[in-house]
Amino acid sequence: MKSDAYIFLKPWGKISRRNWQDWRWQFKNSIQSLPQLAEALDKPIHSLGKYQAVIARYHFRISPYYLSLIDVRDELDPIRRQCFPNVKEILYSLGGVIDPLKEKERMPVWGLIHRYSDRCLAMATNVCATYCRHCNRKNMWRVDPSMFSESRLKAVIEYVSRAQNIREVIVSGGDPLTMNEQLLDWFLGSLRSIPHVEVLRIGSRMPVVLPMRISRRICDILRKHRPVWFNTQFNHPREITEASTKACEMLLDAGIPVSNQSVFLKGINDNYETMRALLHGLQCISVRPYYLFQCDPVAGADHFRADVPSCLRIMRKLQDSTSGLCVPQYVLDTPGGKGKVSLLGLTDKEIIEGIYEHFFDKTM
Repeated sequence: MKSDAYIFLKPWGKISRRNWQDWRWQFKNSIQSLPQLAEALDKPIHSLGKYQAVIARYHFRISPYYLSLIDVRDELDPIRRQCFPNVKEILYSLGGVIDPLKEKERMPVWGLIHRYSDRCLAMATNVCATYCRHCNRKNMWRVDPSMFSESRLKAVIEYVSRAQNIREVIVSGGDPLTMNEQLLDWFLGSLRSIPHVEVLRIGSRMPVVLPMRISRRICDILRKHRPVWFNTQFNHPREITEASTKACEMLLDAGIPVSNQSVFLKGINDNYETMRALLHGLQCISVRPYYLFQCDPVAGADHFRADVPSCLRIMRKLQDSTSGLCVPQYVLDTPGGKGKVSLLGLTDKEIIEGIYEHFFDKTM
């Protein structure tokens, strides 16, 4: 085999390109322990002891592919910061809460969140290929996976079949594309067989963190249950690679529209140049910039929340300087079924007077 048939990456050493393209190999060999992380960073294990308390509360997983996008020597690398554990997750808090959107209050059966009258969200799993440190469901990471068994999914299907006002089901998690393909196919097919369910939506970060998972088989499953809309999450232009582009193209070729839901993240994408490059990059790969969320006040993610007035200035500059096809809706998701609030609707005067902070306190 030729030398270029291998990829070299710590801590795995030489990886055959066949293994590299195999999502199962990527998933099985993901970094999930401090010794593995120490090898990847080429540091002694004792130097990472400060992270022990972090991963005891919030475990982590980093796919080899996603690690390959990181400059591991740079602690401020924007991709590293999204997936590496950080002591700020437990030592630095500005009042974050476990369930910022109060999803558990809107959970009539385990795993189904019914916040809006005509649609619901089904948490099909709590497993991800890479755990984003800013995730608003960090509290769900350690839930026993058996809670997402077929019997639990049947309870979700039964609820949706009784709630005739539901026309759209968002299948999320975790990441639903970590599921067994047969189980995923059965679950989507069961939902689509309900007469009043008109549309399915998939929420998955696989095109970004493990693009090898987007296979012909996955595309065939999704195509079979159309209309299916696919939402993913690119947060930085460096995540738009040849592999992630191919994954999105495969979905698009299967007739699955692909949209993006970014999060404004402090020190990662909260500047005009980076956000502009991200949005232009998404347009170039035919992925629609849909939402740009203000980071939720979830416990363990306070250090990711960007300054709203600064983000508003970025968004206004983008509106004035680029195509409308590139500009997403900048929103804050709120609990209690109140929905998404457009932050671009706030005036400079309201920001100065602290109306946003007042709203934030009252609803969280």
